[in-house]
Amino acid sequence: MKHPGPLFTLLAGVVLAGGIGIVTAATGTGVAPVAGAASAAGAASVTTAPPKPTSEAPKPEAPRRADYAGRVTGGGASVAVSVRDGHAIAYVCDGKKVEAWLQGVTAGGKLDLKGAKNASLTGRFDATAVTGTVTAAGKTWQFTAPSAKKPAGLYRAAPKVKGKTAKVGWIVLPDGSQVGILTTDEDSAVAPALDAAAGTATVDGAPVPAEAVTGLAGDGDF
Repeated sequence: MKHPGPLFTLLAGVVLAGGIGIVTAATGTGVAPVAGAASAAGAASVTTAPPKPTSEAPKPEAPRRADYAGRVTGGGASVAVSVRDGHAIAYVCDGKKVEAWLQGVTAGGKLDLKGAKNASLTGRFDATAVTGTVTAAGKTWQFTAPSAKKPAGLYRAAPKVKGKTAKVGWIVLPDGSQVGILTTDEDSAVAPALDAAAGTATVDGAPVPAEAVTGLAGDGDF
């Protein structure tokens, strides 16, 4: 019997390889799933980048010049603040007996104002409102006062009452209401009505000019 020649052996190997390929394609086994598994493993190893933090909305900047007027939290008193170029003046008043004028410098929208008899006001302001704490005559209030446009704001006058110089302070609120005190050497009383548009008030039967407080140094020297 003759042994198969080299050519026959080669053809047999080709046929055998083809048969294996056919079986692999039919059964779904072989190296193809291994490649797919590697792809899946590679996909699993991909990590998602963490979300970027959202930036906060910018806060309103503190204006160089602004006026504010409002009531303290819970009522019982009103407060007005006038800011001009790094200086501020404030007035707190309950319309009866308690009042205080305060002043000081400002920096970065912060207020730290002082007045007579340990009166103080601290807080922050921006283009929309001023918020803080004010102390006068042993009482302390929290407050948020919105920005005020004329005629709202802070006013004062120095009329003569019975031949002596008196002092009057008014706060005109954004809703048009007003509160103030007239102070003499002897007593304090409710301030007369102020015509803010005309800048006058009637005190002791005589017309008296009233001026708007601008927040400049010297305006609060009462």
